Amino acid sequence: MARELVETGDELDSISLFTGLGGLDIGLEKAGFSFRLALENDPHRVAVLSANRPSWNATAGDIREVSSTTILRRARLERSDIALISGGPPCQPFSKAAFWVPNRFRPYWHDKRRSLLREFARVVIGCKPKVFVLENVAGLAYATNRRYLDLFRRKIQKAGYLVSSQVLNSADYGVPQRRERLFVVGSREGIKFRFPKPTHRRSSQKLTIRGLKPPVTTGKAIGDLDDEVLLDSERVRGKWGHLLPKIPPGQNYLFFTKERGHPRPLFRWRSKYWSFLAKLNPDDTSWTIPARPGPYTGPFHWRNRRLRISEIMRLQTFPRSWILPSEPGTARSALGDATPPREAQAIGQAIVRQFL
Repeated sequence: MARELVETGDELDSISLFTGLGGLDIGLEKAGFSFRLALENDPHRVAVLSANRPSWNATAGDIREVSSTTILRRARLERSDIALISGGPPCQPFSKAAFWVPNRFRPYWHDKRRSLLREFARVVIGCKPKVFVLENVAGLAYATNRRYLDLFRRKIQKAGYLVSSQVLNSADYGVPQRRERLFVVGSREGIKFRFPKPTHRRSSQKLTIRGLKPPVTTGKAIGDLDDEVLLDSERVRGKWGHLLPKIPPGQNYLFFTKERGHPRPLFRWRSKYWSFLAKLNPDDTSWTIPARPGPYTGPFHWRNRRLRISEIMRLQTFPRSWILPSEPGTARSALGDATPPREAQAIGQAIVRQFL
């Protein structure tokens, strides 16, 4: 039946949860999936989704307060109609950056959003899609968070899904950014999902690997957007801002350590998070784009300034026509939270080939 859906040109009706800015679903849409409902708790992001994809039926709502029956009704679908459910529950509780939170802020560790994994499982079990795909930070698979992932897998497997999970790097699929994320794919067909093989190298510093394309560098992705104009909001000031011009492209604060041979070390080895004063190299891929960067959190442009929204869109492989929130900080956080559509498309195409 699912194979017939593709061959006859009928749409693969799908539902999106925790849609955010829509990065995961833009890629899945390109792979052939058609979204009938996009449930998102942030009303600002719902407005953006409605402006870009009215057909997605973007709806504001807290998943904890919405039943599976209500989701099916809003999507105008029956359980037997659903090809896929996708979603990226909030990743902040599982993020690697959480390990750098000072002790006085440790309530962050007890973030109630951790329970949203269970809510995703509840909706999948209630709606019974043929396939589901879940995206989150790689930290969800770490030992400190593993129990949440294991609980999710047990609940889903008990409902009859065969589950596969793997940490993927977006640069492997032609994204100009080295961004590691955990993907979990489950199928009711009893077939183990095989994640797509890399198509590109991650870094220009690695030797040529047979069969893999060169990485998409930041210079290729955003070089044409560069100019001599420097806006006041793009300057990096404060206690450490003056150090940025001294750091070579592709390096970070470690340039000023004894281990890197600096004659006047300013920092201890690995005393800061890796993105502290990190600067892009136009001849290489980018580091991960953060959603809520601090004043010295990179990556910064190789011209020693903050990245522009248009550049972040390119590094995240969003369509250039995609409408964003008007407030720059809101747009940046939404982009940083999103899955790169180009990577999502590769996963979606693999799902269609193997299951649908």
